[in-house]
Amino acid sequence: MSVPATKYIWRALPIVAVISFAYATVLAKLSRDWWTDENYSHGLLIPFIIGYILWTQRDKLALSPKRSYVWLGGTALVLALFALWVGVAGAELYTQRLSLILLVAGIVVYFWGLQLLKLVLVPISLFFLAIPIPTIVFNKIAFPLQLFASRCAVWSMTVLGIPVLRQGNVIELKPLNSFDTKKLEVVEACSGIRSLMTLITLAVVFAYFTHPRSNDSNGPRSLGNWLRSYGFWRSLIIVISAVPIAILTNALRVSGTGVLAHFYGTQVADGFFHEFSGWVIYIVAFVMLFGVGWILDRFKPAAAKETKPQLLENVQQEKSKRTAQVASAEGTE
Repeated sequence: MSVPATKYIWRALPIVAVISFAYATVLAKLSRDWWTDENYSHGLLIPFIIGYILWTQRDKLALSPKRSYVWLGGTALVLALFALWVGVAGAELYTQRLSLILLVAGIVVYFWGLQLLKLVLVPISLFFLAIPIPTIVFNKIAFPLQLFASRCAVWSMTVLGIPVLRQGNVIELKPLNSFDTKKLEVVEACSGIRSLMTLITLAVVFAYFTHPRSNDSNGPRSLGNWLRSYGFWRSLIIVISAVPIAILTNALRVSGTGVLAHFYGTQVADGFFHEFSGWVIYIVAFVMLFGVGWILDRFKPAAAKETKPQLLENVQQEKSKRTAQVASAEGTE
């Protein structure tokens, strides 16, 4: 290990220790929620995904130009600590957890600048998506999704000529060869919010790892050019498309359950079939997400392309330039 690398590690250790001490309770409760709340069980994988992204981008992060924004980063740090205090005083976990994200972003800006913050924006976004939203907001989203899924199920069964009655999120039907009507309730777990949260996170990961990187070697681009780039809009469309895909596939699952309940009884809504259909829907949703990316790449706007030798030459020149800048900065220290 080189001396500069050792020096940076010793600088980072006190910061990590302070953050761990200040947010020990917050992180412990967040880990427990990931373990016990099935709606956010994907959060258990988020630290590993973030670590993998940072590891694969370690060279790019090291060569990124560093420019400290003391006032902007310091302001973010003060606001993060204030939000932590407000969250603790008001017993509001969501505010405490958001303050941790703001604190990390503030530290990056304070020490390394906005350019590096842009490079770690995806890991920060993934951590944000893994934070459980407040219960009042969760219910505001979940109940309309329950009603939508139940309406779709009733419509599908009506089209197939199956007599059915809906009361809110409860579907009343008469199974085949049965003299009694049965009630099939579209509960919170069947609202689709679980698949919605997971699929949005999966869409961010998918958009990141399939992001076109042919022009990344041309150096840092301005914010305006980045917002106008094909890669940005491709990623945005993929992430947004995850919302209707998750809602529609869950409605398809509930509709299929209702149809099968008519022929085989309401017991198909529990046990193995319920779990199996959930995994099938996840696979179908991801295939549809992959299809959106494939369609976007299929109709990618034509752009001026560099030849392979020119591209390799530009990569080498930019890498040499960044290495020289890092060596110069370390020499001045």
